Amino acid sequence: MEKVLEKKWHALYTKPRWEKKIDARLLLKGIDSWCPLQKVERQWSDRKKVIEEPLFKSYVFVRIDESERSNVLMTDGVLNFVYFLGKPAVIKDEEVNTIKMYLAEKDARISIITEEGFRQGDKIRVNFGVFMDNEGTVLKGGKKKVYVQLQSLGQVMVVEFPTEYLSPAFL
Repeated sequence: MEKVLEKKWHALYTKPRWEKKIDARLLLKGIDSWCPLQKVERQWSDRKKVIEEPLFKSYVFVRIDESERSNVLMTDGVLNFVYFLGKPAVIKDEEVNTIKMYLAEKDARISIITEEGFRQGDKIRVNFGVFMDNEGTVLKGGKKKVYVQLQSLGQVMVVEFPTEYLSPAFL
């Protein structure tokens, strides 16, 4: 009986500003790859322009099984898998799907910041939208932002919400 290898999402660490190139190269190899992009307005000296830039700097996500790992690592620009507790970090399907759904919303904005930069604040619960039923931490001094942590990446997403979307989370 042949063992079926399960495909799981993993994060890759890439050369700086190579995210889109690596995503395209992996897709050409037949590897399920995803580089989350968001539209951002940039100011040039003579005009403003809306561009798509990677949501996670130097990260690309791949949905692979064990047999595809070496093929991924042999892709030009891929530095390594992101490791968590000594093994390649596995990203939950729900986390990837939640980010995809949010990015599909009109005017979606997510800022990524490292976890170390914040103190813990009040715990809240999101009551509406694609992040509904998620709990997060209120940004210091803010009433319109909530953190949703991707634990397997050790990163925090800051998502803006209208205050009426939020309520205190009770332990």
